[in-house]
Amino acid sequence: MGPAAAGHEEGTVPEGAPEDSIRRFAAIWSRAIFPVTATSMTRVEFEDHLVPLARVLSDALRAAPFDPRAAVPVGTALVDAHCTDPEALPSILGVIDAYLVLYCTPGLPVDEARARCSRLQHAVAVGFSQALRERTLHEQESILRAAITAQAEAEKALAASEARFRAVFESAAIGIGIADLDGRVLEINEALTRMFGSEAHVMRRNVGEWVHPDNGPEVRGLNGELVRGEREGYHVEKAYPRADGSVLWANLKVSLLRDAAGRPQYQLALLEDVTERRALLRRLRHQATHDALTGLPNRAHFFESLDRALSGGPGSRIGVCYLDLDGFKAVNDSLGHAVGDRLLVAVAERLHGCLTSPDQLVARIGGDEFVALYTDPPDAAEVVALAERILAALSTPVTLDGRELPVHCSIGIVHGPANSRAAADVLRSADITMYRAKELGGNRYEVADPDADARAITRHGLTNRLPGALERGEFFIEYQPLIGLEDGGVRGAEALVRWLHPVHGVLGPDQFIPLAESTGQIVPLGRWVLQEAARQARSWTMGGATCSPHVSVNLSPIQLHHPDLVSEVARALDESGLPPASLCLEVTESALIGADEDALKPLRRIADLGVEIALDDFGTGYSNLSSLRWLPVSVLKLDRAFTRGLRQNPPDPVDSKIVEGVVSLAHGLGLTVTVEGVETRTQAEHLRDLGCDTGQGWYYARPGPPESLHKLALADAG
Repeated sequence: MGPAAAGHEEGTVPEGAPEDSIRRFAAIWSRAIFPVTATSMTRVEFEDHLVPLARVLSDALRAAPFDPRAAVPVGTALVDAHCTDPEALPSILGVIDAYLVLYCTPGLPVDEARARCSRLQHAVAVGFSQALRERTLHEQESILRAAITAQAEAEKALAASEARFRAVFESAAIGIGIADLDGRVLEINEALTRMFGSEAHVMRRNVGEWVHPDNGPEVRGLNGELVRGEREGYHVEKAYPRADGSVLWANLKVSLLRDAAGRPQYQLALLEDVTERRALLRRLRHQATHDALTGLPNRAHFFESLDRALSGGPGSRIGVCYLDLDGFKAVNDSLGHAVGDRLLVAVAERLHGCLTSPDQLVARIGGDEFVALYTDPPDAAEVVALAERILAALSTPVTLDGRELPVHCSIGIVHGPANSRAAADVLRSADITMYRAKELGGNRYEVADPDADARAITRHGLTNRLPGALERGEFFIEYQPLIGLEDGGVRGAEALVRWLHPVHGVLGPDQFIPLAESTGQIVPLGRWVLQEAARQARSWTMGGATCSPHVSVNLSPIQLHHPDLVSEVARALDESGLPPASLCLEVTESALIGADEDALKPLRRIADLGVEIALDDFGTGYSNLSSLRWLPVSVLKLDRAFTRGLRQNPPDPVDSKIVEGVVSLAHGLGLTVTVEGVETRTQAEHLRDLGCDTGQGWYYARPGPPESLHKLALADAG
């Protein structure tokens, strides 16, 4: 029999975002970005200013449906608060990435929460960049208004005072140029000369010759429309070649000047150099979408690219390779994080070298996790080939400071139609598949399998629900009778825990006990089973049974090593009033055989209380039979594998000899023998003839509610 209790693994972020959590997030945010702001607010005032922005992010993270655009005004508000330094945005996004999910908990699966957080970062960066641009344009407009005033003054000067015009023209802070309707440049001011680097470079060119590959087609026809009188002016951002070959980006405003009769006469161009501003915006965009350590695209950039790939046309496909470095934690723990960071940089360079076309992208999405995206691959074989190139690239150790560091990875591959799944589902499937490759030994790839994904998702869901299931009263206990083989009387029952899951229905121990053991939840669940079973056994005695049936409760190996086990058993007996002799704790053979004296001390103390100890699943662990002399057990539970041959008539002679030998040995050591899996009358009679003491199985009764055992005991007494 297996142990009877259950557990939890963290995978879903808890519900709720209380005000104090939002304020703690705002405090961390303030410490990170206040030093790089130009605000007149004090530190405390600035922190208070961030609280409503943090609340916007928290609400957006939990919103259903999720819309990352709700975070755009946050970036705008930060610029309005004078967070305009180029170094501010990485700090703003870094705190959101590291702390938003932690403090502003959305009640979502971690993968979904992190994916949403990444998209919110991008939205904040978009709002920040747009606001910074609008702020700059507003300042430019102030200059342009001054320039327009200068234009008006220039027109007056042309008609009235050349000297006055000259003063405005030459002293203007922005570049000014005048050309005729044929595009010949007639005059430029000093500011424009400085922008282009040479007066001759400007004067010898016609306006129509000012072309650059970075200018879009929509820019080319504007000047023709102007000189034909079809428009009075236009305002664009345009690239020009400088005298030294570099590129000048200018905020260009061109107006048509007319004579007194209203006929077009000149073109007036006002230019502001915005080259540095554009470079700043490019740097901000790069910082927001690339990993600071490796320079690879980051999680936000990857999800942008994946969303675009998934929105491809009919027939388009995608391929994703999700990889995690095997044993990277050992490098950080033994050699330090500085070496670990250098190793990640070297790995990133090798991964980037595996890309063979513009359709492929590799990104670092966190820690030692990377992902390669293949947009519309020809077939699945090409995605597998990319994974194989990655494994080959990482097959050679990385040399750092003369030390060779072996590096391997596990890869999960997803390939399929582009428009059939959401981005989060694709990444989750790749992640699940990657862990399957890791469980198979690592340094390999596995291809996603929908059935395996479904099983893993079900296990994940069960693990997430386990911690609260006990509090919600979702567990119950069924009891399977233990029958005396000599007289057919009820000797007791084994307590078997069940989980009444709201979606999957009644689950047996084999479906959730391994999860409980792997997460430690077996301890509180096992404690509950022990307490409930003891109370139930006491109620059978109080209910008028002619004998006092004992109850058997399974102990998992983890419970066996829990420091409070002895006190918990004593407390269950005291609180229920159950005599110690009426309780039997079943421990699997594999948990006891080979245990040292320290490991056996808790069981010896429990046995000293008068509680029986049963060696469960005996015969499955190939134990040394001589060890039975010193184990603190009083019952052997013979595994059903040794009694299947006794169902037939005549019984299998080998199985009969094995059972006969075990019974003889057990009785010689003063132990009683219980047999599991009794399913037929023939089997029960053979086991009785061989000297077995008690049996349990479907021949007598299936596990059922506690009242069924009470009725069986009364019928036996009658």
